[in-house]
Amino acid sequence: MQRIKTFKTLSRAASAAAFLSVQALICIGTVYWALAETLGLSAMAALVLGGIFAVPTIFVLITATRMAFDAETDPANQ
Repeated sequence: MQRIKTFKTLSRAASAAAFLSVQALICIGTVYWALAETLGLSAMAALVLGGIFAVPTIFVLITATRMAFDAETDPANQ
């Protein structure tokens, strides 16, 4: 099955990916902030926690982008 890759479908995929990514970043950032403040972490410990949070955050963003691209370019959805 051939994916439909026009300006319209790609711009919709980019918009959906941006929306999902912003929502994910807000949720993950809120959890990070709440955890860092609850534990009263120093600046260095907060940076380490941020690095730990970065790996699953990147995975979520890549997954959201792939899902948006697959959904918007699928011929069944057109």
